[in-house]
Amino acid sequence: MDWRDYIHSDQAILSGRPVVKGTRLSVEFILKLFANGWTEEQVLKNYVGLTSESLRAVFAYAAEGLMAENFVPVTQP
Repeated sequence: MDWRDYIHSDQAILSGRPVVKGTRLSVEFILKLFANGWTEEQVLKNYVGLTSESLRAVFAYAAEGLMAENFVPVTQP
């Protein structure tokens, strides 16, 4: 899967934050839904502009960003 088929950035939409094409739903917002315990079924039911493929693209985009070393280091207390 190429996430570029589903994710894009446009200065006119959410100040250029990466969003799922055809929506105003940012990658960050979708990842936070999953981090808060939402299931794929819940996300798809509540945000009809999304598909299973677009959700996989969100994760692929995030994974590629981490591989590029654009991440926040985790420190131990």
